[in-house]
Amino acid sequence: MSDSRTLVIGDIHGGLRALQQVLVRAEITPADLLVFLGDYVDGWSESPAVLDFLLALKQRQPCIFLRGNHDMLLLDWLRKGIENPNWLKHGGRATLLAYQSVPQSVRETHAVFIENELVDFYQDEQQRLFVHAGFTHIRGFRQEYFKPMLYWDRSLWETALALDPALPQDSTRYPSRLKLYPEVFIGHTPTIQVGSKQPLQAACVWNLDTGAGFTGPLTLMDVDSKCFWQSDDVHTLYPGEEPRHV
Repeated sequence: MSDSRTLVIGDIHGGLRALQQVLVRAEITPADLLVFLGDYVDGWSESPAVLDFLLALKQRQPCIFLRGNHDMLLLDWLRKGIENPNWLKHGGRATLLAYQSVPQSVRETHAVFIENELVDFYQDEQQRLFVHAGFTHIRGFRQEYFKPMLYWDRSLWETALALDPALPQDSTRYPSRLKLYPEVFIGHTPTIQVGSKQPLQAACVWNLDTGAGFTGPLTLMDVDSKCFWQSDDVHTLYPGEEPRHV
């Protein structure tokens, strides 16, 4: 029996201290595969340091880095100088402040990491799907017409959350998207919106964004056993910084 685990990690949002804490609590080993669900930046004050940490981590650990919407907004700024007002309002301002002391060479390294290392999805040998946000096409993520929906869509989670648990999967009313994969692991939409600081399952969808960018903890889960580990509520690790509002 293999000692390796597949561990999925929710949205970090600049909370390096939370990431370091949860990796220690899960007692990761070099045999473990770490699947990061995206949104490494925006929120707390250590977004550049999070990217530096991930770049170092991938040298000693098998890692899959998914692409989050906040990561792409940062790339727009790094490459084109675009200061999207909604980005600034939702965590980007803290990222801009943090980058003031980051040299151009490191900014370039971060831009290349976002461009070349981040992927839209990951599907394992058990056909489990890992994606930052969701997908809209009824035939699955590979048929998605608008690839940015893989890191912007909320309708997959909203559909799963609203589904009557008593509705049988063979019902004609059962959503087609929720029949395609045995499990889907997402971030993007904080579970604290529905009053939970723990990972939530709805139909086949597991939501690992437990509000680390706001007032919740960062979560890491073993996808096989469903055991999970959490950091402290991230805002307590950054005294003096104001949490964002959901």
